[in-house]
Amino acid sequence: MAESGKLEVDLEIQAPAEKYYHIFKIQSHHLPNIASNNVKGVDLHEGDWDKEGSIKTWKYTVEGRDETYKEKIEVDDQKKSVTLVGLDGDVFKNYKNWKATFQATPEDEKSCVVKHILQYEKLNENVPEPHAYLDFMVKVTQDIAAHLVKQA
Repeated sequence: MAESGKLEVDLEIQAPAEKYYHIFKIQSHHLPNIASNNVKGVDLHEGDWDKEGSIKTWKYTVEGRDETYKEKIEVDDQKKSVTLVGLDGDVFKNYKNWKATFQATPEDEKSCVVKHILQYEKLNENVPEPHAYLDFMVKVTQDIAAHLVKQA
């Protein structure tokens, strides 16, 4: 029987919430330059880079494996939240459903807390919890934070 789950972790970064959110919402095609150890490419398949409902394919490395992930983006400007709803890709070898959410909550003008949320449904009970993917999300956020600090 399939098992649903949710993993979450918060990370405080020294970057404004709006700038962090802006990279995911509008500039995800720059992530291979910002997080080059983790993100190898982001390609637009349908829609526009800055529009909800756009479909993109990500090429990335997790635990030394090169993988792909095709997603449809959902955005919430008020919450500064981006959700990447899985459509296809390597994660679906082990998971039936997959959503990755990045939400930036301002702490002050120069910092924010980024909540990383993975929602998933395993294909069976033998599939491990996707901690490696949550770690990947955190590493990308750390790379974005370092990039934004350099720009400040």
